[in-house]
Amino acid sequence: MEKRRAVVTGIGVVSPLGNSVAELYRGLLDGRSGIRAMTEWRGEFGRSIAGAPVVPDPEQVKQISRKVRRTMGNAALFAGLAAREAVTQSGLEPEFFSSGRVACVIGSTVGSAASMTEACVADYEGRRNDLSACHFFRLMSHSSSFNVADMFGINGPQLSTNSACASGLQALGEALELIQLGKVDAVLAGGSDESTPLVAASFQLLYALAEEEVPEPEKLSRPFDAGRTGLVCGEGAGILVVEELEHAKRRGAQILFEIAGYATNCSGWHVSHSDEVQTANCMKGALADAGISAEAVDYISAHATGTKVGDAAEASAIRAVFGGDTPVSSLKGHIGHTLGASGALEMAAVAGMMRDGLVLPTRNLEEVGDCSGILLPREVQERRVRVCLKNSIAFGGVNASLVCRSFE
Repeated sequence: MEKRRAVVTGIGVVSPLGNSVAELYRGLLDGRSGIRAMTEWRGEFGRSIAGAPVVPDPEQVKQISRKVRRTMGNAALFAGLAAREAVTQSGLEPEFFSSGRVACVIGSTVGSAASMTEACVADYEGRRNDLSACHFFRLMSHSSSFNVADMFGINGPQLSTNSACASGLQALGEALELIQLGKVDAVLAGGSDESTPLVAASFQLLYALAEEEVPEPEKLSRPFDAGRTGLVCGEGAGILVVEELEHAKRRGAQILFEIAGYATNCSGWHVSHSDEVQTANCMKGALADAGISAEAVDYISAHATGTKVGDAAEASAIRAVFGGDTPVSSLKGHIGHTLGASGALEMAAVAGMMRDGLVLPTRNLEEVGDCSGILLPREVQERRVRVCLKNSIAFGGVNASLVCRSFE
């Protein structure tokens, strides 16, 4: 039996460069940065740390019903705002979401990191009764997924992929597999995360945080660059409407691209060091699942966060699978590392590149050094992008790769 095919009919984002797909893409094309000095974190760090925060539109927030909003931390709020943009673009009718044929799969690192900190401080200070009755719902690991499901009345499968920085891409892979299995006809899928001082400090303890005060903050996130010193924490959400092809065609939906293949694996040996062999195997698995050769891939959207070990390992894996002729870039120089949101959020930019025949460069890349041997554009390139492979790599040794292709 021929596999059911999955296509994307809607995309929504909340990002450090703007709270819509159009704003994000325009900012990337212009080479802008969403990174700034987090002066509000001085109390925790004793100095400014760079970050890439999101500023939600209060009017858009008010459009989410209070019944749902009261159980949302920032991660779930970002997911809800992004989901609304994606659903609007998809044109799906409201009643369809309660048909039992729609799933909601949204991943994040944890629930609301800010709500978790607030709860711990209140408990330590003996103020437990000051917490809202809804507080626990904000910090639950599947908070983004169940809150978005409640927003739209989704009563099909509701899942959360909590695999740190691979969460969003794993959610898209799960959406593909749910549709292939015939379990559902559409999935709201993606990732969301919020950044807090505790999140940044976690990377600092692992010597993975870029925290120099010179150069200026917007130059600290330097994926693949010889002078990279670590990542900059961002936040946001990326939500896609993934739909079974024939279902989308019957209703005359605009098809943005097809999700053609997916693979995920783990290294099984180290929680924080990337494994180039298993990263390569994951990419090979996604290509095999899609039935697409490495030579057919036009662009690779790398995970590359700006860490010394991680970027070099991913570059080595890409070189082993694709050689040195396929363009590769990371968007984290523009928007920082948006954690569990990154894989899905960055797919919004991939969709724009496929549509416009462009490859966006890696911001702040000046000298390649130990990441040499792969093609790393330094400026926007005109290039037909019909097939793209997207990587996400996470703590715990988790890898995820997604293959998408233009739909004709």
